[in-house]
Amino acid sequence: MKNSALEYHSRFPKGKTKVVPTKPTENSYDLSLAYSPGVAYPCLEIEKQPDLVYEYTNRGNLVGIITNGTAILGLGNIGASAGKPVMEGKAVLFKKFAGIDVFDIEINEIDPEKFITIVKALEPTFGGINLEDIRAPECFHIEKTLDESMKIPVFHDDQHGTAIISTAALLNSLEITGKKAGNLKVVINGAGAAAISIAGMLTHIGVKHESIYMLDSRGVINHKRTNLHESKLPFVRTTDAETLEDIFPGTDLFIGVSVANVVTEAMVKTMAEKPIMFALSNPDPEIPYPDAKRARPDLIMATGRSDYPNQVNNVLGFPFIFRGALDVRAKVVNMEMKLAAAYALSELTKLPVPTQVTEAYNELEIRFGADYIIPKPLDSRVLYHVAPAVAEAAVKTGVNQVEYPGREAYVKFLESIMAQQKEPISVLEI
Repeated sequence: MKNSALEYHSRFPKGKTKVVPTKPTENSYDLSLAYSPGVAYPCLEIEKQPDLVYEYTNRGNLVGIITNGTAILGLGNIGASAGKPVMEGKAVLFKKFAGIDVFDIEINEIDPEKFITIVKALEPTFGGINLEDIRAPECFHIEKTLDESMKIPVFHDDQHGTAIISTAALLNSLEITGKKAGNLKVVINGAGAAAISIAGMLTHIGVKHESIYMLDSRGVINHKRTNLHESKLPFVRTTDAETLEDIFPGTDLFIGVSVANVVTEAMVKTMAEKPIMFALSNPDPEIPYPDAKRARPDLIMATGRSDYPNQVNNVLGFPFIFRGALDVRAKVVNMEMKLAAAYALSELTKLPVPTQVTEAYNELEIRFGADYIIPKPLDSRVLYHVAPAVAEAAVKTGVNQVEYPGREAYVKFLESIMAQQKEPISVLEI
C-alpha cells in the first residue's frame, strides 16, 4: 500500500488536483475576453455592484479547504505542508461527488488569533470555507469567531461531518431497535471536536444531555475532575465511574471517536438490550467488528471502515452540505441545515437501493436494516437528497441570500452540473 500510494501521488502531474480553464482559450479573441482588455468589463461591473462577483467569477462554486496542520487525520500535529495531500484528497471528493471546485490552503500558523485574521482576509475569494484538521480546543474558538464575522458559510468538518452522519445512523438504529432517543444512556469515548459536536446534535433529536457520559484520555469527565477546558465543562457528571470499563454497563449507545482497541468483548456484553455501537476510530475501531458482533449478536454496529457494514464516512456529508449552502448563498451552516442533512440521509437509507450501487459493492442486495443504517458513499442519489434538504433549510431559516428555485428545478440543476464533462466550446463556435 505504501509504495502504491507514493507512486499514485508522485506520478506526473504531481499531486491530485489542477486548475483548468472553464472557458475557451483557443485563439486570440478568446484570450482577449479572458484577460486584457475584456476582463476589465466584469471588474468594473463588480466594483459598482459587489454581488456580481458571483455572476462573473467562480466564487459561487469555490470552497477553500483550510488547515494549519495541527490535527491531520490520525497523524496529529505534523504541520501544514505535510497535511497538503489530505487537503488535495478532500478537494477531489468535493469535485467528484458535488461538482464543487476547491483551493486547498495550508497556513503555517498555529496561533488561533493570527490564523483567524488570515482566513477572514480570504473571504473575497470563496463562496464557503471548509476548516479541516485543526486541533481541539482551538478549533472551537476559530470556527465560532469566523462563523460570526464572515458572510459566507464556515464549516469545520472534523466537528460537524461525523456528527451529521452519526445522527443519521442513530435515527435509523432507533427505528430498527424500537428504542427512544430520550431513554438512551450514551457513552462517548473521546472529547475532541467530533465528540462534542456529536453530543450537541444528539440532544437535538431527543437524547437527554444529562444522559451523555463523555471520556477523555484521563477517563470519565466526572465531578472529581479539575482543570477541565471550558468545552468539557457541560459534560461533567456526578458519578463514581472513572474508566471506560466502569461506565460501560447498561449503555444503549457507545460512540468511539478515540483510539483503537479500548473496548473489550466483556464490556460489550454488559451493554443494554439491543445495543448500538459506532466505533469510529480509524483505521482500526475501538473494538474489531467481528469481536463486537461475537460478543453481542443483537448489536447494531458502525465503523469508519469500508470493509464492514455501516461505514460512517464524512463524504456522505460535506460535499452535499456545501452544495446546498452555496447554491442559495447561505451565510452560515446552521443547526437546522445540519439536521436537514441527517434526516435526508436517514430517509434515503429506507428507499430501494439501485443495482449500480449493489454492484459497486459486490452485493446481491442492500436493504434497510441492522447492516444498512446509512447510505453507501458511492450512492449518487445522496447529492439529490441532501443538497436540496440543506438548501431548503437555509431558506426556511432565512440565511439564504438568493432565491431557491424549488426542489424539482434544483435537482435538474444538480443533474446538469454533474453531467458537465465536455471540453469548453470556443466562442467562435457559438
